[in-house]
Amino acid sequence: MSSMHCLHLVFPAALEEAVSAALIEYQPPLPGFTLLKTEGHSNDFATASSQERVRGRIARRMILMVQPIETLNAVITALRQRVRSAHVVWWISPIERFGRLE
Repeated sequence: MSSMHCLHLVFPAALEEAVSAALIEYQPPLPGFTLLKTEGHSNDFATASSQERVRGRIARRMILMVQPIETLNAVITALRQRVRSAHVVWWISPIERFGRLE
């Protein structure tokens, strides 16, 4: 079995539907992912609203997905084709252990 890794995908709230649809329609079907509402801080507030500029944080969404590294590499390639944006940031981390409390 391939080692498991976690894809962390952070993007503007406005891209939530496009990113989610790309993952839901991915073939072969993915077993699932977690979507979180979060806030980000960076030096670039060019796309921030007035309220976000005052608070110093920008509304973001984050998707977490645990899969074998080969699957995650393919998912990144597919996302890049469907949702090309400089505002989508991603990284992949190794998972030491993964399971369910059954």
